[in-house]
Amino acid sequence: MSLPSLSKKDQINIVGAGIFGLSTALHLARRGYKYVTVFDKQPYDTTLYSYFKGCDGASADINKIIRSAYGSQTEYQQLSTEAIASWKQWNSDLENGFDLPEGMSRADRVFIQCGSLSLTDGDELPEFEKATIKNMEDAGHKDTQLITTNQEHQTIAQARGMGSAMDPFLREKRGKSNVGVLDATGGVAIADKACRVALQKARNLGARFVFDPSAGAFDRFMTTSGGDVIGIQTKDGKRHPARLTIMACGGWTPSLLPELDGLCEATAGSVIIYKIPRASSLWERFSPERFPTWLWKVRDGAEGGLYGFPRDENGYLKIGYRGTKYTNPERQEDGIERSVPITRWTEDHQLRKIPSQAMKVLRRFIAEYMPELEDEGLEIETTRVCWYTDSFDNHFVIDHVPEKRGLFVATGGSGHAFKYLPNIGNWVVDAIEGIGQERAAIQAWRWRDLGDQKAFNVLMEGTKGARALGNVSLIDEHEETRAKL
Repeated sequence: MSLPSLSKKDQINIVGAGIFGLSTALHLARRGYKYVTVFDKQPYDTTLYSYFKGCDGASADINKIIRSAYGSQTEYQQLSTEAIASWKQWNSDLENGFDLPEGMSRADRVFIQCGSLSLTDGDELPEFEKATIKNMEDAGHKDTQLITTNQEHQTIAQARGMGSAMDPFLREKRGKSNVGVLDATGGVAIADKACRVALQKARNLGARFVFDPSAGAFDRFMTTSGGDVIGIQTKDGKRHPARLTIMACGGWTPSLLPELDGLCEATAGSVIIYKIPRASSLWERFSPERFPTWLWKVRDGAEGGLYGFPRDENGYLKIGYRGTKYTNPERQEDGIERSVPITRWTEDHQLRKIPSQAMKVLRRFIAEYMPELEDEGLEIETTRVCWYTDSFDNHFVIDHVPEKRGLFVATGGSGHAFKYLPNIGNWVVDAIEGIGQERAAIQAWRWRDLGDQKAFNVLMEGTKGARALGNVSLIDEHEETRAKL
């Protein structure tokens, strides 16, 4: 239910300042919309999108994976190619002092092209990787997907300074299998700095931001007697009329927008973080100049689904698990259970542990692939549950909300949206304006029902589901350390 003749002078409210909200604000302002206001309960001007300073949204992180590898899903492959060009432009902008946030310098970068390695523990490449290689070559990106066991590809990687990224876990040296594909176009986004750059760019174009636990926190919609949405009310009681309201609240979106029932659900990944001492030999070993981002058995269920990064400038080495996507069902006012994020920083009920299953898979991987961490006696510095919004098919949801004139949603990142921070907002604005509706990506992101198709993600199992945090054992880094003694 689109809005007729949305004017460049109409007020537009965006709820949420994560990647969907930031990117949408940036591109609305870039297209000349004069009155764009973004609301968020997080004081991002103070916390600077740092998880360590109390930010609990998925976008507030130290790093995220950038990759072009998408198997047969060429719509995301094309979107990634577009995004990577923009990431490189943002690096250039920083180097030249354009849109430079306070506290950052011209030496800062938001994208490091260290490669993204997809690994299997099998003897042959999975079909996903084979499809990626073919589709990238068909799109003119030959020799960007480098097979780790291919001598010619190893030579290409060496020539590009990516030789160590073909075997970052030293598998061949240890006499072990090393089957995978290095996406040489990919690498790592410096997430918190990238969000700050997007924020600066949007502000410089005139977008307004309200960051406050009360004045920036969504409370309810303003509606007409016919159900049209005409703005929002924030927790401080103030009303903010708008012609269009865009909900881009990350993991909180499904519980704030019940219309998403069956289409989207908040799910948690599990993260552990080590800290590499600068004096350690591992500082260079895991540097982004020598170590890629990586994924391991990401489509293999509960015993796989790992991903990781090189260490960052502070020495933090992050490893994540999404083999099981956990939920936190809570009964809402309408009597329906919906998964609601709970984090280390949740106001009334903090979660400082991760599921034991996640820790088991992570520990097993580290013992096999990264034994030097344990050899040096390094312990886990901290843990995190990181909340995403999964759709049933892993496609985003970017569309007008049915039967809710004046309401739009941009969500369903399904754990793979951050890489599109520079460009996804342009597509969101296209969807708002009705431009290019025939494109495959826009079609995939429309409001939809499961119908007869098989769900990639099973949603809304509730408190009886095996993935509900209340039904699984939890462990923190200190308990895990004591258990080993």
